[in-house]
Amino acid sequence: MSAAFDTVIIGAGNAGVSLAARLRNDGRHNIALVDPNPVHRYRPMLNYAAAGTARMDRYERSMAQVVPDGVQLLPHAATKIDPAGRTVTLGSRTAADSGPTLSYDNLVLCPGLTPRWDAIPGLDEAYVNGWAMSAHVPEYAGRACAALVRVREGTVVFAVPPEPASCGGTVLKALFQACDHWQREGVLDRIDVHLATPFSGILGLEPTDARLRPYITRYGITVHEQTHVSAVDHHARTVRLDGSDTAQLSTREISNVNLAYVTPLSRAPQFVAESGLGDGGDAGLIEVDPVTLRHTRAESVWGLGDAATVDTRPSGGALRPQVAVVADDLRTGGPATPYDGYTIIPIAVSRDRLMLAEHDRDGRPAPSVRGIDLTRPRRITHLFDRYVQPVIYFRKLLRGRV
Repeated sequence: MSAAFDTVIIGAGNAGVSLAARLRNDGRHNIALVDPNPVHRYRPMLNYAAAGTARMDRYERSMAQVVPDGVQLLPHAATKIDPAGRTVTLGSRTAADSGPTLSYDNLVLCPGLTPRWDAIPGLDEAYVNGWAMSAHVPEYAGRACAALVRVREGTVVFAVPPEPASCGGTVLKALFQACDHWQREGVLDRIDVHLATPFSGILGLEPTDARLRPYITRYGITVHEQTHVSAVDHHARTVRLDGSDTAQLSTREISNVNLAYVTPLSRAPQFVAESGLGDGGDAGLIEVDPVTLRHTRAESVWGLGDAATVDTRPSGGALRPQVAVVADDLRTGGPATPYDGYTIIPIAVSRDRLMLAEHDRDGRPAPSVRGIDLTRPRRITHLFDRYVQPVIYFRKLLRGRV
């Protein structure tokens, strides 16, 4: 079986669906959207779900519900790309089916990231045994909620994952909401809370870090700067950190850990590297020009989102300008509108206040609203992020109207 399309988009997350909708609104036809997942999730809600302030099932839709009219959904996994022949091979759903081959004029890759469970020894065993988890692994968001609410004493470790990570900074959403919950329950003083971060400071961003430090103090959180989780021992219940802030040692072990909110390291799907489209690094990211988002070696290929070398911290907010760049380039056939690396990290500092960290790829503040300091935690910002933004996402953004 084979089929020909003007545009093939691999990945039906935020980037893939909103791009397909933009292209359809621009009058383009013959578009294929490739993704084997039957469910589309509004991922920014995952850390709310982990903190017990949202039900994730309310922010999930079947993939068929979100795919734009006129776009063909192919529920397969991509297994191979031939950039020279401009073809994509899809995985088979049955042993007897060899899987379809698609030809394309333009290919857009936004497949997201996949976990590298072997990169942190012992983490998978701790997940299986229920004391390690993260909402950034969506199937564990519900378990994280139950576990965080259950904690009444002991040691808890949170870790901001090193890049590449899917909006890794939003781990702080779960951290601060959990601490606020424990404080309201009167048990926070019995819980030893640790935060490992790969950055200098908290997120390595100012004025964001300055806004967060009072909450670090308020909740009594021990911050391990420029460190990452390097191993987990299920039987000894220890979390090992590597990095510069490890008490004058090359490694530090946190013992008697009750709960570890640790996200596995991530990489682009294997087919990217196997098709010669990766950057050669451990994460095998799609090698694109970070300004135009066009692949550096295959002119008919674009990449965007978490799995591409866009040189900024991945986030849902970063996808909006990225989608606009690719849509404009596919429409005009000329130079793309430059992407400056704009991204945004929403951080709930309690169960009812939230701040927004907006910056460009150089870490400089890039506020989207004039006259209002959105790095100041506010109730209204929390209400917008928690209740209004999901409505905009499903009714506007996924329909190519934002």
